[in-house]
Amino acid sequence: MTGDLTGFAAVFPLWDRLSDADRDTLSRVVTRLEVSAGTVLHNGSADCVGLFVVESGQLRAFIRSEEGKEVTTWRLLEGDVCLLSASCMLHDIQFDITVEAEHDSALWVIPTSDYRSLMDSSTAVANYTSQLMASRLTDAMWLIEQVMWKGFDVRLASFLVEEASLEGTTTLSITHERIAAHMGSAREVVTRMLRYFQDEGLVELSRGHVRLADPVRLRVLASR
Repeated sequence: MTGDLTGFAAVFPLWDRLSDADRDTLSRVVTRLEVSAGTVLHNGSADCVGLFVVESGQLRAFIRSEEGKEVTTWRLLEGDVCLLSASCMLHDIQFDITVEAEHDSALWVIPTSDYRSLMDSSTAVANYTSQLMASRLTDAMWLIEQVMWKGFDVRLASFLVEEASLEGTTTLSITHERIAAHMGSAREVVTRMLRYFQDEGLVELSRGHVRLADPVRLRVLASR
């Protein structure tokens, strides 16, 4: 690639630990994308598009059941690396993960074959990749624990608190259907619990918006 790689160097966690040769390789192969909110960047294990490095914006990784129900596995913010969009380089491991842009985003893409070569030539890259996989597995296990053992009121409170932190506001522009998609639930279940939260003074509801009326109590509930 020709052009200024300052943005890539600033967000790629391993840039300062690479050899000059590896930096030169990346300089030639990495590409930059700017995408609009709602763009699907990766769709299942057969879609091995390369490693994503987020420069700005926010991506969402989620799994979808055969019935079309979704559950968010994690979010990707500035400086985060999405390894599963290049999952075909991980032998015998396949992930049916979909990745989409939640906000207008800029990201860098490292082709799968070139990243695999980096793993072979650089101990730092190989170790980082193992650590990243371990971190994602930990996140997945945490999600399973939440779904299996936590009440829906606790999970919803946790989601609202996290969403407010990500967006930097207590007034969320989000529909009940969208919350259900994040949480792997039905819209009707979300609506019932939000109305209960409203009756308890925890939130205020309006069309397309949820305002956290009592963030302190929501955080207490989320911590149970």
